[in-house]
Amino acid sequence: MDRLNAMLAFVRVVETGSFTKAAETLHMSKTSVTQHVQYLEGRLRVKLLNRTTRKVNVTAAGAAYYERVVKLLGDLDDAETGLSNASMSPRGRLRVDVPTPLARMILLPALPEFHARYPDIQLDMGVSDRMVDLIDEGVDCVVRGGELTGLSLVARRVGDLRLGVYAAPSYLESAGLPSHPRELAAPDHYIVGFSWTIANGVSPYAMRRNGEVVKMHGRYVVAVDDGNAYLAAGLAGLGVLWLPDYMAKAHVVRGELVRLFEDWHLDPLPMYVAFPANRYVSAKLRVFIDWVSALMAQHAPIADRRGLESDNELRAGQ
Repeated sequence: MDRLNAMLAFVRVVETGSFTKAAETLHMSKTSVTQHVQYLEGRLRVKLLNRTTRKVNVTAAGAAYYERVVKLLGDLDDAETGLSNASMSPRGRLRVDVPTPLARMILLPALPEFHARYPDIQLDMGVSDRMVDLIDEGVDCVVRGGELTGLSLVARRVGDLRLGVYAAPSYLESAGLPSHPRELAAPDHYIVGFSWTIANGVSPYAMRRNGEVVKMHGRYVVAVDDGNAYLAAGLAGLGVLWLPDYMAKAHVVRGELVRLFEDWHLDPLPMYVAFPANRYVSAKLRVFIDWVSALMAQHAPIADRRGLESDNELRAGQ
């Protein structure tokens, strides 16, 4: 049996905590994954995993073996990279998940240039605004906005999105033009809700002016869990939006959105590329992160680099 494939199967079982999930991410059958792990245990004459009907736990010997195998597979990836010109053209399948508006408006339009530079990288791009479990779903990295807390991730800050408050002319004709953010709490006004902020009790972004700070929850007619749907609801006149400027710019130029409270300041929304803390950073992942960083530097540069590490890498949750 191929020892490398067996090692890959074992690593993925440890990372997902499941033979079934490991099989799905490796595009193997569950039987094949089981046989690979059994092969390793027979070869090493040691139990690597404790299996129950509900979960799989790594043994002490398995945990030590896992750490060494992850490093070995990473070193092998680097060795092949150097010998096959992959230092300039890394190769392999990369699983990423990115927000829907960022994919549609920034990443996908620039993807032909990335493909021309790295033709041997196959991107499996999940496009969503939901919370993604990188380990269980076998995702190599995610791009997300907002501070990442309480997660066992390594995150690289790649940009800051400038934000504004916007509404459609049809909405303002019906509800009136508010002169102060607190007016959005009046019965005539609505916001467009975003589902994760509602579920987690998160307020919209703080608005600041001359020492005054306002956070408005507001009432909503509709709440969505997708950035493109959020924008569409605002364009339809269903409520006030908090939007990154890159999403609103073209609609403002066409008169489809009006910026509100221009004398108020909103803190930028930090953008991160995040990956599991125990996951080896392969050459293909490194070049993807660098590419996203370069794109964000064009569209949403980091507002203030003071206090950041030179590579902007932070342990999420600290």
